[in-house]
Amino acid sequence: MSQLQAVFPAGRHDLYEKHGYSAAVRSGDLLFVAGQVGSRPDGSPETDFAAQVALAFSNLESVLTAAGATFSDIIDVTTFHTDPEKQFETVLAVKSTIFPKAPYPAWSAIGVNWLAGFDFEIKVVARIPAAG
Repeated sequence: MSQLQAVFPAGRHDLYEKHGYSAAVRSGDLLFVAGQVGSRPDGSPETDFAAQVALAFSNLESVLTAAGATFSDIIDVTTFHTDPEKQFETVLAVKSTIFPKAPYPAWSAIGVNWLAGFDFEIKVVARIPAAG
């Protein structure tokens, strides 16, 4: 059985410590990333929705980098949306720049009514490439 290892992006460990969870947990070559939102360095939400989505993906990239992974290592994506019908086009535009061609990761999009002041959240499962 593999041992679990917490992963934190540079400069953001205090945010996770304050709320009692890890940015990601590595188990073997799998990385389980907690939901990432479009939070500014002080933890506040980016107010413009498109910028909030882009920042959420940027924050996700920071977690992946801390674990030695990239967007191309993502296997599964779950996104959460406070108003999917109005937001989906914006999310797809950003998503298409991150995952421009097949094979695409599996993706589930879920409408929710609360995200602690945010309007978009993304969590993923990735496979960490072997060090070589």
